[in-house]
Amino acid sequence: MECSFADPASEAEWNDFYSKDKLPALISVPGFHTSQRFRALSHGCPVYLAIHSIDNPGILTSEEYRQKGGGNFARWQQHIADWHRNLYDGLARAPAIGADDCLALSAVGAAPLRKMGLDPASMYAIALEKVPEHRWLARINRAAQTVLGHVPEGVHLYAPMTEQLTSSADTAAGN
Repeated sequence: MECSFADPASEAEWNDFYSKDKLPALISVPGFHTSQRFRALSHGCPVYLAIHSIDNPGILTSEEYRQKGGGNFARWQQHIADWHRNLYDGLARAPAIGADDCLALSAVGAAPLRKMGLDPASMYAIALEKVPEHRWLARINRAAQTVLGHVPEGVHLYAPMTEQLTSSADTAAGN
């Protein structure tokens, strides 16, 4: 999920809701495995990004998803802009991005990430908007990104806003 938020007066409260209420609610839905939020360090992309690892698209139509996490934005809906939802396949689980790292995300191919010295993972859209059709992501150390300086066109960097949450079932299983 990607979006921007157009009301600076309520943005902090919205971020608290999303990070402290919505993510934990989502991760409690059977079939959700990981959830993490990010804020763009780059321009030309939505400000916020949330990445969730789920079992399959059917999770998003389940009653439990609708009750716990599907929506719940009524209070802030009028301020949510540039909103996009996609479901990608290609990774079993999203990588956890720590406080010393950034997430590098490309919709223009793996080559720009490789030029940055990264080893990108490939994903392809299977549901929801399906745009962009392919994405590549990689973890990059913030210090290395600072040394690199220039970020290639089509690559966006995101700083983690939260730790990656893991479902209690995955934690208990040691995943």
